[in-house]
Amino acid sequence: MTGGHPAQHSDDAASPATGTTTDAAAPTLRSRAWPTIALTLFCLLAGIPTTIALTPAQPVEAFGQHLTVGARPPQPALSGAARLVQVGNTELDVDRLTVWGPLRPQLTMGPVQRSEAAAAVFDAERAPQAGREAVESVVTGFLDWYLLAGAGLLVFTLAAAAGATALRTLLVLRRQSRTTGAHAPLHDIWSYCVRAARRMTLVALVAAVLAWLGSGALAYAGSVRGLSNVSSLSQLVGANHLSPAPVGPPVTGFDGAVIGDSRVVRLGGPPLPDAPPDAAACERSTDSLAVEIGNLSGTRVLNLACPDATVTSGLRGPQQRRDRVLPPQVGLLKQVRDLDFVVVAIGPNDLGWSDFLQYCYGVPDCSDQLTQGEFDYRLAAFDRVYGDLLVDLNGLPDGPQVIIMTSYGAFEPDTDADCPDIHRDGYPGLDPTKIELLTARNDRLNEVLRTGAEKYGFTVVDPPLRLLCGHRSDGLGPDIQGLADPAPFHPTGIGELRMASAVVRQIGPQPGG
Repeated sequence: MTGGHPAQHSDDAASPATGTTTDAAAPTLRSRAWPTIALTLFCLLAGIPTTIALTPAQPVEAFGQHLTVGARPPQPALSGAARLVQVGNTELDVDRLTVWGPLRPQLTMGPVQRSEAAAAVFDAERAPQAGREAVESVVTGFLDWYLLAGAGLLVFTLAAAAGATALRTLLVLRRQSRTTGAHAPLHDIWSYCVRAARRMTLVALVAAVLAWLGSGALAYAGSVRGLSNVSSLSQLVGANHLSPAPVGPPVTGFDGAVIGDSRVVRLGGPPLPDAPPDAAACERSTDSLAVEIGNLSGTRVLNLACPDATVTSGLRGPQQRRDRVLPPQVGLLKQVRDLDFVVVAIGPNDLGWSDFLQYCYGVPDCSDQLTQGEFDYRLAAFDRVYGDLLVDLNGLPDGPQVIIMTSYGAFEPDTDADCPDIHRDGYPGLDPTKIELLTARNDRLNEVLRTGAEKYGFTVVDPPLRLLCGHRSDGLGPDIQGLADPAPFHPTGIGELRMASAVVRQIGPQPGG
């Protein structure tokens, strides 16, 4: 053979297209040739975003919460914030954790789970160790994700290099066929392209590894820089509290006020005579909690409560009731001057309590995991908005005493099977197991109510109601309406009076008294 045959030259000295020898700088020039540059850019610009998007987040556990750790979807920007995602609720950009490069951490969590491990964060003795374990768990999870994604990037680079090799072989064949009408033996062309592919792959792999290491270093540096001097969650993700604006003109002449839902309206009771439109729409009664507190204490008490009220629709936001849109109860409350006390009854509507009650009446077994998960989710959501309400109440003008009323159950766990209120025609009704489940859920709601109140130093009152089908010896009748009454499971007039008596006993001394 002649000296120009590719088989007799080194892979950097000959080309099947020309058969000529290049100078000593050929390897360097070839490594920078356009196929290598194109492959490297493709692996960096397409491979890294694709790897980030396709690598699954890694599950971890911290403070008793199930989390996943990974990276947020790629964005066309040189820098971006890390992200905190709460499933079914919100996505927060953590601006303090701004990271240069494509790798921006993302932490995803579901509804907050209340457990012994979660309670450790509030325990002075256990909190430091629990905090260290939580940080270690999250860091380990992100490192696992980072290594998995790095392996994915290497696979992507190798696959791209294989495709580039095949494409380059076809281009060489096409170029030789066009210039000479024939081409070198396929074996020689393939050997040349394979040698070139090795160089391309090596350059692309080195570039991808360096870029991935650099991205990880930038993500680490950005996280450390952002977390320095952070001592609270609000510092990290920002505080968000928009209190309802005051509604209407200033109001005077009242010593106390009642806000909340139908339990304190006294739903089903005698309506107020000549009631204003809002009071009529809310069916406020002549024996409501506000009226009874006023009668027992000799004070004037303003009733702002309304059936179906929740924290977000009723107390902190407007509420649609029949054909009227009612202003936020807290907004009205802010305009009442010189108040000594405010009674608050909230919670069951926020959880959609009637949903769980009706479900237990309607199915043989209501203790399934699906509805339990739904209850947990709703309770966690209420816990969050209840915190906003407590902030509003703590900032009321004149600093009145705030009295939080807990929720009550309807039946004792050992209720007799012949109790008419546990049966509904055509449905399975309630049994001791279901009553126990509902009681446990009500206790969890009360735990949230009590914990929040105690945090702000508010007074807590448990309604001293005698439950349905329980033993009564005073001859006054039931405290709670049964299924045959106008408003089942709401207090009767006697029940409202008992709640008022419990509240009055907790009202502090009046100024100057």
